[in-house]
Amino acid sequence: MSAENGNVSISNTADGIAIISFYHPAQNSMPSALLKQLAGAIFNAGNDPQTKVIVLKSEGERTFCAGASFDELLQIKDKETGALFFEGFSNVISACRKCPKIIIGRVQGKAVGGGVGLAAAADYCFASEAASIKLSELTIGIGPFVIAPAVMRKTGLAAFSQLTIQATDFQTAQWAKQNGLYNEVYEDLPSLDAAVSELAQKLASYNPEALTHLKQILWEGTADWDDLLKQRAAISGELVLSEFTQQSLNSFFNNKSK
Repeated sequence: MSAENGNVSISNTADGIAIISFYHPAQNSMPSALLKQLAGAIFNAGNDPQTKVIVLKSEGERTFCAGASFDELLQIKDKETGALFFEGFSNVISACRKCPKIIIGRVQGKAVGGGVGLAAAADYCFASEAASIKLSELTIGIGPFVIAPAVMRKTGLAAFSQLTIQATDFQTAQWAKQNGLYNEVYEDLPSLDAAVSELAQKLASYNPEALTHLKQILWEGTADWDDLLKQRAAISGELVLSEFTQQSLNSFFNNKSK
């Protein structure tokens, strides 16, 4: 996949840390092909016997992930295609959930929509002060239905409700920490990267069997998520075809081109 279409890369350190990084020129938004690559990379790293811990990150400094690709959303013309698109996010969340290795999230900048879901799918999440979050789906006539279970698992219902209903408002990184999405927040990127590296190295030195059992405990009660997330993707896939959403997306692109 070219840089123009985004990419996913994996690098491995000598001490068993797999660093999975994704990039897209449109604020690290996620088209289907990139979501498929990301899910595959998490699956492969999780099943690599040399991997002891995974770090999930994106490239750049300003935005961790802007969520779904609006370009691709506008191309959806039937329910099946819509459901398949939103299943892309559910597949990444499922890959994180089923991965036998602990996943450390590194959120260096803003996370919107599906980007919040990616942060929530990590087992332990570091962020910078610039990593504010927003669930803006209602503004275009859909909702954060696929990522809701992952986000609610971390934040609880009250905070999720605020994020979803206040769809035009960013919440600060400190708010995200207070409500359980982020575990630690750092003032700048060097401090963030040092903390990520330190924890990854510690985890890589621990008993891998203990970490695998811990991972299972962390995700207890999610055995039904394969079916649940597929059902949620179908809801989103149908809503994206609504007149409201089509008008909202067209309005977005018209304003963008002015």
